Amino acid sequence: MHLETRVLVTGGAGFLGSHLCERLLQSGATVICLDNFFTGTRRNVEALLDDRRFELLRHDVTFPLYVEVDQIFNLACPASPVHYQHDPVQTTKTSVHGAINMLGLAKRLRAKILQASTSEVYGDPAIHPQLESYWGNVNPIGPRSCYDEGKRCAETLFFDYRRQHDLRIKVARIFNTYGPRMHPNDGRVVSNFIVQALLGRDITVFGDGLQTRSFCYVDDTIGGLIRLMDTADDVTGPINIGNPQEFTIIDLATAVIELTGSRARIVHRPLPQDDPRQRSPDITRAQKLLGWKPQMNLKEGLKRTIAYFDGLLGDEAIRPLIKHPSGASPPFPPPQAGEG
Repeated sequence: MHLETRVLVTGGAGFLGSHLCERLLQSGATVICLDNFFTGTRRNVEALLDDRRFELLRHDVTFPLYVEVDQIFNLACPASPVHYQHDPVQTTKTSVHGAINMLGLAKRLRAKILQASTSEVYGDPAIHPQLESYWGNVNPIGPRSCYDEGKRCAETLFFDYRRQHDLRIKVARIFNTYGPRMHPNDGRVVSNFIVQALLGRDITVFGDGLQTRSFCYVDDTIGGLIRLMDTADDVTGPINIGNPQEFTIIDLATAVIELTGSRARIVHRPLPQDDPRQRSPDITRAQKLLGWKPQMNLKEGLKRTIAYFDGLLGDEAIRPLIKHPSGASPPFPPPQAGEG
């Protein structure tokens, strides 16, 4: 990253986006953080507001945007099933119209642009671990399709802009990411288990709990995205960004109970439709082209994430807001998948 590089981060007040903005500022970049605050919060970037090189802009990527930047990180889209299924039509619009608008901006500016895609493009995979050459096994008409197919279409648009307009694109397929600033109501398995354990509620496991996931700590994921953006123009991706070490959902639940010292019980619920049985990235390409691999082990990453949520639950102003969007108190009914 060159000093005074101007960077636009869409979805910049969200979980991943806020960490990315922080890291970019540390590298010397000037950052425009764009968010419509559907799942992102001002609180996530509050510590950055006094930095003269940081600008917070309320805007929805489904509408055109006119700014002057050198790079664009397109992270805008709700990433958890609870949120992206709340308004599935808008979720698809965010992925597709948002990609069109950001690619149009990059074309006008001749800027480099990175798409935050997802492991969900692989669907319920028939090969394991998942390589970037795998085309996926996705249900195009199911309840998760708004997100899965929206992201797949965004990838199509990125590569068509590359072929048709010689645009400098990067596509990262992000696998499950966790860490501080996760939304407490997002229904993702790590945040869900931690909140349930800290509140002394039952830990809700869907299915037998033997389905596997790989969990990448947020600092590692952000490092992978920045390294991909900084590669030569002929490195387009897609490139998997995730931790290849697999854990069963039961393993995760047990670890959270142990690390929180909770007396929570594990209870089982029916497995949601289209929930993948296995999910793990092959990161050979990331290691070779980016010199990147995750550094944080799950136990230490969980400790840092638990400390964040413990502080959040101790905030009297925040605690009443920690509930499902429908108004129900935890435990929530989440599908246990979804990246970043």
